Amino acid sequence: MIQLTPLPIDTAAILAQVTHVEAGGLVVFVGNVRNHNARLGKHVLRLEYEAYEAMALKEIERIVEEAHARWPIKAWAVCHRTGTVLPGEAAVVLAVTTPHRKESFEACQFIIDQLKARVPIWKKEVFDDGDEWVSAHP
Repeated sequence: MIQLTPLPIDTAAILAQVTHVEAGGLVVFVGNVRNHNARLGKHVLRLEYEAYEAMALKEIERIVEEAHARWPIKAWAVCHRTGTVLPGEAAVVLAVTTPHRKESFEACQFIIDQLKARVPIWKKEVFDDGDEWVSAHP
C-alpha cells in the first residue's frame, strides 16, 4: 500500500495490513512533527507538505521494488501526509515485514532514507515569525 493523504494516519490500520504469517520481523517507522527547529532555535507551529502526487506514488513504488530486490519483504505499507500537519502528529508512517528482524530494520531504513532523498514531497515549516521551505538533506 502506498498512500498520500491530507488526513491523520491510522498507524494501527497500517500494522494490520502488513502483518504476515511468514514474517517474524515487523518494523514500523513513524516520523512525527516536532514543535521546534533546533537549527534555527524557533518554535514550529505546523508543517505544510506539498507533493507532486503522480510522480511521488511512482517513485515510492520504485523504491519499494528496489527494497524487494534486496530483502525478502513479505508485506509493506508507506503512508505520507500532505497539507497541514501539527506538532505531535505523524507526517509519515511506513511498515515492513520480513522473515527476520535484521532484514526488516534494514529494509525500513532503506525505504525511509530513499523516500526522503528521491520522492517529490516538499515541506514548509511555519514559525511564529514566518516560514521556511526545508530540504530533506540540507
